[in-house]
Amino acid sequence: MVTFDSPLDRIYQYLLVSAFFLLPLTVLGNNIAIWLITILWLCSGSYLKKIQQIKSNNLAIASIIFFLIHCISLLWTANLDWGLEILRKMLPFMFVLPIFLCVTKKANKNYYISAFLLAIAISEGFSYLIWFEIVPPYKYGDVANPTPLMSHISYNPFLAFAIYLVLNKLLAPEKISQVERALYTFFALTMTFNMFITGGRAGQVMFFAALIVLAIQHFKSSQIKATFIALSSIVLITILAYSSSHLFQSRVDSAISDVTNYNQDKNTAVGMRITFLMNSFTLFTESPLLGVGAGDFPVEYERINEENSPEVDLTVQPHNMYLLVLAQLGLLGFLSLGWIFYLQFKIAALSEDKIIHNIGIAMPILFLVIMWSDSYLLGHYTSNLFILFSSFIYGNR
Repeated sequence: MVTFDSPLDRIYQYLLVSAFFLLPLTVLGNNIAIWLITILWLCSGSYLKKIQQIKSNNLAIASIIFFLIHCISLLWTANLDWGLEILRKMLPFMFVLPIFLCVTKKANKNYYISAFLLAIAISEGFSYLIWFEIVPPYKYGDVANPTPLMSHISYNPFLAFAIYLVLNKLLAPEKISQVERALYTFFALTMTFNMFITGGRAGQVMFFAALIVLAIQHFKSSQIKATFIALSSIVLITILAYSSSHLFQSRVDSAISDVTNYNQDKNTAVGMRITFLMNSFTLFTESPLLGVGAGDFPVEYERINEENSPEVDLTVQPHNMYLLVLAQLGLLGFLSLGWIFYLQFKIAALSEDKIIHNIGIAMPILFLVIMWSDSYLLGHYTSNLFILFSSFIYGNR
């Protein structure tokens, strides 16, 4: 059963399990659970004790500083409306992550993880129902790209992380029953197949990175063996996916074509991202220390784009978390983001709990990989995935 220390803590724990379950399924439901916990914490007294709890967790302090740098940058931003919109998106780093680091309990980690995996199984089920044309296309999904409950940009990273969690469970030294092993194996196989009938290339790269992390974590006695297993698995899965999934094949072919023909046509999916990166880096070099401010990226990017690549469509964010932070907040903001990831690695490395240690090392690595392709701490789904799992992996309790 879920463990708790008081009637209020009982409410926290059941709401937390609900938040993990609702995250892959519904934005509204997930937000309600998260902000109910936040409001309860803010209104339930014992404030000196709560301040001490937050002060005692360096990750909570780093998260608050990261948000406050966004706030301070409004002093030199011209577009205050967009700056406030960015602050709204980053608000969980000020309240949710610091508070959740104090209310989550490592003793309940299996309930949090199981709730998340159950929701992924439901989401995956909907995906297959659409793919087999048993139910009509719904919301974000269609037969060609069956991701009904969120776009493939978020869905595939969720799948990749869920696959890591399941394989980590299967490879763990702790004994599990034959029934559990069969269910986890089936779940891992169906999620892996689902990964390549949906179109999220960043999630697919994250999946391959997860295989490498798993191999290194579970075959520590021989790094040569770990490398061979990881690379062999990646090559085999890539060949099978490329030969059997038309969507995966077309996405790979289009990515290669976009890169090789970049100078002839920059208005392609990958071509635009390359242009976003180059223009955003130019923007960063103009204000390297403090950036242009949280609100000025769109207008300043438009100016740079007009000078360097007027034929390419505009963007309000560079589809790269590192360059977004560098352009908006300069090196100061970038260092504050780096501090968050450094502390995650440090806390996880010191953990004696094998599950916490492994997931605590893997999660920041996987996010560091996919943040090259999009601003994944800015979007609702992936930022909340990052915050919810961070809260119990690196929490106080």
